[in-house]
Amino acid sequence: VSGLGKGITISSIGRLLKSAGVRVTAIKIDPYLNSDAGTMSPFEHGETFVLDDGGETDLDLGNYERFLDLNLTRDHNITTGKIYASVIAKERRGDYLGKTVQVVPHVTDEIQAWIERVALIPTDGKDGPPDVCLIELGGTVGDIESSVFLEAIRQFQFNCAKNEFCLVHVSLVPCLGSVGEQKTKPTQHGIKELRGLGLSPDFLVCRSATELLASTREKLGIFCQVPASHVISVHDVSNIYHVPLILHDQNIDQLLFAKLDIFTPKHQQNSHKIPNNFPICDLTKWRAM
Repeated sequence: VSGLGKGITISSIGRLLKSAGVRVTAIKIDPYLNSDAGTMSPFEHGETFVLDDGGETDLDLGNYERFLDLNLTRDHNITTGKIYASVIAKERRGDYLGKTVQVVPHVTDEIQAWIERVALIPTDGKDGPPDVCLIELGGTVGDIESSVFLEAIRQFQFNCAKNEFCLVHVSLVPCLGSVGEQKTKPTQHGIKELRGLGLSPDFLVCRSATELLASTREKLGIFCQVPASHVISVHDVSNIYHVPLILHDQNIDQLLFAKLDIFTPKHQQNSHKIPNNFPICDLTKWRAM
């Protein structure tokens, strides 16, 4: 669901990784046809966040910069308008050598190439590429406008090793006031739609008014084919800066280290056991703030 908190979620995940010494960067994908957010009504899309290089972008990039202490560029915001403009420019130059230009493979290849190029740009003031690139795909699973990006990500996962790609799905778990029960059907149908597109999430981040019940976690784990420990509860809080603490309390940092083999010695990389040598995220300053 749009506006659910995907940007805060990946900003918080990035904060945990960075607190453990991992260098991170972030990319936001907006499926709209606009080239950027500069000409969009703030009543419809919220305020525009202006980057140091003058790029007019979605507010989520402001969250990335605040949470992660990064200086992003306009290329860290991908839109359908930018992708199609690049593909059409290449077609006009003859880069495709007279081939029929199609959504697959030309548009999807352009999306993947853009991600691979921008992911290597250092944004934390240090030399060399980051260790992890966090990518947020805006919109809702099943939307026509986001389908080309989902297809590009489906293809992209096969260009990575299993320990280099992790998919986190953010979903709503509503609680109907009439019965007071946490409903899992919206998430189950969202995962069904996602799996039909060739993507299987490694983690579920569930947004809800109150903390997920243990029974709700188990039910989602069974029907969505993820371990119950990978069903993460992110309930409403008074301040968005509490979200990294909520995620840390549910051990998501250690689970991500195991999934991505971060800090894992080479001889342990194919083991299903979580090694004990993962660093602990130091959130002392964050808690004090």
